[in-house]
Amino acid sequence: MALEAPCWTETEFADLDLGDARLNKRARTLMERLAAKPTAGVPQACRGWGETMAAYRFFDNREVQWSAILESHWRQTEQRMAAQSVVLCLQDTTELDFNGRQAAGLGPLSYEMQRGMYLHPTYAVTPERVPLGVLDAWMWAREPKDAQGKRGGLKESLRWIEGYERVAETASSLPHTRLVYVADREADMLALMVRAQELGTPADWLIRSTHDRALPEGAKLWTATTEGAPLGEIAFTMGSRHGVKARQVRQHVWLRHIELPAGVGQGVAATCLVAREFDAPDGVKPIEWRLLTNREATTLQEAIELIDWYRARWEIEILFNVLKNGCRVEALQLGAIERLERALALFLVVAWRIVHLMHMGRSCPDLDAELFFDVDEIRGAYLLTDVKQPAKPKPKPKLNEVLRLIARLGGFLGRKGDGEPGAKAIWLGLKEVHIAAKTLQKLRVGGHAGNCV
Repeated sequence: MALEAPCWTETEFADLDLGDARLNKRARTLMERLAAKPTAGVPQACRGWGETMAAYRFFDNREVQWSAILESHWRQTEQRMAAQSVVLCLQDTTELDFNGRQAAGLGPLSYEMQRGMYLHPTYAVTPERVPLGVLDAWMWAREPKDAQGKRGGLKESLRWIEGYERVAETASSLPHTRLVYVADREADMLALMVRAQELGTPADWLIRSTHDRALPEGAKLWTATTEGAPLGEIAFTMGSRHGVKARQVRQHVWLRHIELPAGVGQGVAATCLVAREFDAPDGVKPIEWRLLTNREATTLQEAIELIDWYRARWEIEILFNVLKNGCRVEALQLGAIERLERALALFLVVAWRIVHLMHMGRSCPDLDAELFFDVDEIRGAYLLTDVKQPAKPKPKPKLNEVLRLIARLGGFLGRKGDGEPGAKAIWLGLKEVHIAAKTLQKLRVGGHAGNCV
């Protein structure tokens, strides 16, 4: 199902080049099918035996590189980034657990006996958390440990440095957009900060600190930062996550300009920010963030901006959730890691589109729904929810209105205190709307639905 205009893949993959026009067409068709039924497996998403076999041949084609599948989407993402004044480039790693599934090339996960692979994307979002797309990605499987407990292969920490380098390259082609590399504690490496400095810091960096480093004057980083009175306090609502209800958070904030030792006669100038919750509910662990950034910050407002940017890192966790639970990629049975990589390249775009749709429904609720859904999908949403669609020539349905109808089909109740629908309700509802839309098309054309390929 097209999540925007009909055949949105024609735009998102406008300059797709897999070396063969037939492969380009197959990739676009597969994207449409998988987006139409994100929770279904490949056979259920495809239309018939022939199309299913064509999909498996595509995943098995050694001439198709997974990065080539994503290149067109990467370029479209950069175009969307060019329209923004600030873009946050979020990086993180997630495990994909294929334990118990027969697939050649997989490796150990956090537990040595588990089998799976790792995915490490760069995800571009606005400071308002509107997802712009996937900017880059790494996929790999670990090698097993040897008898001495050592693991071969490339050093995994390099992906963080390479990730910054890729963001820096993108920054050179977007002179009017400030790029901010945002990462969690695993990226707290002096090597990354030194590399950014060597490149002239074309993109800012904001990293959660995990090392309480010794400063040149002998003091410890976190203690030195929180000496004296805080700069001020901030308050925000921490959204519900991992089964924990949303709650109000109030933090004291400290800032300190520092120089991190980086070898003999070398240092990295940085700002350390500590945000510490001071009135957490009884029995709840206070939220404390220690952040490092190249940006100079001296005021509470500048500190709040940095904290808001770091809080936006949660968006990449939402992407991973949709990828695993909405697209169910860990249920793929393709027999080899290379086939899984090609499928994951497609599903990454599908997952982004679902989250993008959710955010657009919240941030731009009055947009014309026909910019995102075709008329049969809109009509199907009204029919399945027993809501009467406004008759023409009244204004066209708005995006948020149609999106809430779709989410109702996915279990969203829409009560006064329920807020806006989440990604799960949307991806479940999309499947139902797609079936209804195809039924309407078949009825209209006498049982012969046209294909958009």
